[in-house]
Amino acid sequence: MERRRSIAVVDSNFRRRAAMSHSLAGSGIHVEPFETIDELAASWPRTEAILVEDRHETIEELIGLMTEKGRWLPLIGFAEEPSIDRIVRAVLAGAVDYLHWPCQPAQVLGALIGAESAGQSLGMLKLREAQARSRVRCLTRREREVLAGIAEGKSNRLIGEQLEISPRTVEIHRANMLTKMGAKHTSEAIRIAIEASLVS
Repeated sequence: MERRRSIAVVDSNFRRRAAMSHSLAGSGIHVEPFETIDELAASWPRTEAILVEDRHETIEELIGLMTEKGRWLPLIGFAEEPSIDRIVRAVLAGAVDYLHWPCQPAQVLGALIGAESAGQSLGMLKLREAQARSRVRCLTRREREVLAGIAEGKSNRLIGEQLEISPRTVEIHRANMLTKMGAKHTSEAIRIAIEASLVS
């Protein structure tokens, strides 16, 4: 027996949300409808994925919310007549697929099946990247420069020469950086910097 699929739908347009819920439910896909991201955050869905209206910064907001909660569900963006640039932006932000609305339930089902295979690995990757960026964001500009120098394998003396500060000052920035990032040692800070795309 084929298992029943499920999806959360986040859409501020009541009529479209109702039409979408009706259409998908009629095709055997269980729908949990939400008007806003806040509503979804208050009652986290028990679904396989989230189909979200790509409006303003909704996809970025949802990625941020999942990072904060430490929970991931694959995101499928949708819009009526979206531009290619908009689709690319959504995928770069973390959407695993993108649909043009209106669409057939079979297309949503296909996106759900694709999200299942791509979602878990991509989700963990995006989650780690977002968490790493959050940890790097708390650093001062100078601390980020020191971190970049450390990640390139430079000594305190060489970093100091490049930044025109003393090796002792580099050491102080280094200690502050580790504390702020919650890193136990330098190699952990370098890993976080790589995950945050601060260094390649």
